[in-house]
Amino acid sequence: MWDEEDGFYYDVLRLPDGSATRLKVRSLVGLLPLCATTVIEKAQRERVPSAMGYVQERLRRSPELLATMHPTGPGHFGVAERGLLALVNPERLRRILTKMLDENEFLGPHGIRSISKFHERHPYVFFVNGQQHRVDYLPAESDTGMFGGNSNWRGPVWMPVNALIIRALQNFYLYYGDNFKIECPTGSGRLMNLFEVSKEISDRLISTFTRDEHGRRPVYGGIEKFQTDPHWRDYILFHEYFHGDNGAGLGASHQTGWTGLVATLIELYGSVDAKHALDVGKQAVFAQGARNSASGARLAPRRR
Repeated sequence: MWDEEDGFYYDVLRLPDGSATRLKVRSLVGLLPLCATTVIEKAQRERVPSAMGYVQERLRRSPELLATMHPTGPGHFGVAERGLLALVNPERLRRILTKMLDENEFLGPHGIRSISKFHERHPYVFFVNGQQHRVDYLPAESDTGMFGGNSNWRGPVWMPVNALIIRALQNFYLYYGDNFKIECPTGSGRLMNLFEVSKEISDRLISTFTRDEHGRRPVYGGIEKFQTDPHWRDYILFHEYFHGDNGAGLGASHQTGWTGLVATLIELYGSVDAKHALDVGKQAVFAQGARNSASGARLAPRRR
């Protein structure tokens, strides 16, 4: 699925005749490999040494994986002798992040879009059996009846996938510390470590719900009653997904089960800074968030 020329992962379509072709749509498909990562603390290796033994044996049996995975094991420890299990190696990580953090691609004012804004001017067109199939960047609802007529993954911002990306960046930061920095946004000249990048994305997600300089909340879009009526303006709705360009809430408006993750982000970055994260490790970054998520799951209404 990796495209060396573009530096991105794409879906691969296999046809009935056995042929295959990449579908060069820049979507969350290309970002999700970042999420396949976890930090192994030194104390964890010492407590359960057999676990890393299983990993090394698996890699011995599948040496082709070593060419693209992040190096792991002795000789490849990071900050505080942490190990890293990650699907992408440092080069691929940097190339993927360059696209993800580009405001003309995935990085929107209120989070990571599910399809790159690149396709707004460069729609992907694919022909099969003489029929044209087309994918455009659609920041809100779909303009066709495909996939049931709603937007699904055609451009809006989704809170749970953004949270997975933030978690992955935190893992990478615990391993690299300040030894890995990247422009954020791409082309801005501002270099950030991956903790700072994760906070930048979190701040953009949170800004969906907070008042801007005009006293308006992006989540309410152009709905004046929710923007200005004193009886409604402070009752925040947890929408299913959000407009990729202006943050307006879309879809169902009671998705506390996943959009409620914004509360965990607020608490995480209000209680943990980069130095504390590096000093303490996974316990500092993920333990409180896990407790908050469990509490949220108990409080959230079930979908039926």
